[in-house]
Amino acid sequence: VDTPLRRLTRFEYDNTVRDLLGYDTHPASAFPPEAEVQGFDNQAAALTASDLLIEQYLKAAEGISERATADMAKLLPDCDPDTDGEAVCAAELIESFGKRAFRRPLTPEEIARYQALYDFAKADPDMGTFRDGVTLVIQAMLQSSQFLYRPEFGETTPIDVDVVRLTHWEMASKLSYMIWNTMPDDDLFAAAEGGQLGTKEEIAAQARRMLADDRAKPAIRNFHRQWLKLVQLETISKDTGVYPAYSDSLRPLWKEEVERFIEYVVLEDDGKLSTLLTAPYSFLSSDLASFYGEDVVGPVPAGATFEKVSMDPSRHAGLLTQGALMAVHAEGNQSSPVFRGKFVREQLLCQTLPLPPANLVIEPPDLDPSKTTREQYEEIGANPDCASCHALMNPLGFGFENFDGIGLWRDTQNGKPIDPTGQITATETLDGPFNGPVDLADKLAASPEVASCVASQWFRFAYNRTVTPEDSCNLDVVNEAFSASGYDIKEFIVALTQTETFLHRHQVVAEGGAP
Repeated sequence: VDTPLRRLTRFEYDNTVRDLLGYDTHPASAFPPEAEVQGFDNQAAALTASDLLIEQYLKAAEGISERATADMAKLLPDCDPDTDGEAVCAAELIESFGKRAFRRPLTPEEIARYQALYDFAKADPDMGTFRDGVTLVIQAMLQSSQFLYRPEFGETTPIDVDVVRLTHWEMASKLSYMIWNTMPDDDLFAAAEGGQLGTKEEIAAQARRMLADDRAKPAIRNFHRQWLKLVQLETISKDTGVYPAYSDSLRPLWKEEVERFIEYVVLEDDGKLSTLLTAPYSFLSSDLASFYGEDVVGPVPAGATFEKVSMDPSRHAGLLTQGALMAVHAEGNQSSPVFRGKFVREQLLCQTLPLPPANLVIEPPDLDPSKTTREQYEEIGANPDCASCHALMNPLGFGFENFDGIGLWRDTQNGKPIDPTGQITATETLDGPFNGPVDLADKLAASPEVASCVASQWFRFAYNRTVTPEDSCNLDVVNEAFSASGYDIKEFIVALTQTETFLHRHQVVAEGGAP
C-alpha cells in the first residue's frame, strides 16, 4: 500500500526550518492546525492545503528568507560574493541550499529556474542587490512543493512488475521524518549520495544510529503526546473548590514528567512496553514531588530539575497512573470511570466503542456528597439506554478510582472506602477481574492484544496513514519482530523500516502511460 503524497505537519515544518537554517523560531505556530485522523495529525490523506495555509506559507517564507540572508556568512560559509563573485556564490547557494531544502539534488531544469529568478531580482530596479536575489530564491524554495511535501516516486526501473525501490534520497527523508520528524542530517545525506540506503541492513543500521541520537526524543514525545491524548493538557482546567491542590502551574510539570519518563524508558532503559506500563519510578521536580506527597518513596529532588525517583509500587505503575493521564482523562470536578475506561478500550486495546443513542444528552452527574463516584456511575450504567457502552468502559475505569480528578491518591471518598476492583470483558485473552490500578497495569502489560494495538498505533504514526486490510503481511512482520524482541519499542521502530511497504512503492505512471 502506497502512502499518498504528504506535506509537512506544523511540527515537522518547524523542525525542518530549524535544521535547515538554524532558526528555532516556530514559524508554523501561525499555520492552521492539522485535521486529526484516528488520533494522529500526520495522516497524509488529511494533510490538504487550504488558501489560508498557502497564505501563511508565503508569510513564513518571507520572514525566514529575510532573516536567513541577514547573515550571509552563515548562509554561504564557503563563498564570499565580494571576492568570489556574486554570480558564483548565487549558483553555489542555489545548488547547495536547494539540495538540503528539497532533500535531494536539484535537476538542471530546477537550477535554471532558480537562476532565472535570481537574475530577475538582480535586474529589478526596486531590488538589484545580491541579497535581494538570494532572498527571493530562498522564498521561492520554501514555498515549493518539493520543500513542503515529501514526494516518493521511486526508481525508474521496476524490480517486480510495477513495484520500484525508493531512491536513496527518498529513503533518507523517509527515515528522518519517521524517526526524527525532521529533515536528514549530514550522515543521511552522505549515505544517499553514496548509494548506501538500498539494502535492509543499511537502512536498519541507520535507524539504530538515529534512535541512539538525542534527535529521536522529540518524535518519541510527539507520538506519545498524540497516542495518550496528552495534547489536552494544554486546555484542561480543574475546579479548585474541589481540588485545592490544583493550579495551572501543574500542567507543564505533569507534561514534563510523563514525557521525561517515556523518553527514558524507550531510549535509555530497556525500551520494553511492559516497563512503560508498569515501572515503579517516574521523573519529578521538587514541586511535583511535593504534589505527589507520600506516593514518592526514597530521596526527592531538591530543585526544579526533573530527576528519577521511586514511586510507591502498591499505588503507581508506569505512565497509566501518572498525574498527566489521570488529570486528562477526568472531569473538571471529579474523576471519570467513563473517560478512563474509554481510554483503555480505544488507545490500549484498539477497540471501537458503539456510539451513544442520538437523542441521549451526555453529561457527567452532579457531585453528590453522599455517594462515591463509583456509586454514581454504577447508577448511570444501570440505565438501559446507557448500559451497552458503560458496560465496556466503567468496569475498566473503576480500577483507577483511587486517583482523583488531578491524579492524587485517595483511600476514601465522601467518608466511604474506595472500591478499585474491576472487570475486563470483550477481549480475546484478558477477560477477568482485577483489583486496582497496579493489577490492571500488570495485566495490560502482559497482554499480546495490547502489544498488537500499540504496534498498530505506531504503524499509523510512522507510515502517515491508516491501516488497511492489505497491510496484514506488514503487520505480521512487525508484530513478530516486536514479540521476538520482548516488546522492545526501539526494535519495533527498526522493524517498521524493514517492511515491503516501507522499502518500495508501486511505480508512478505519468499521463500517457510512461513511468
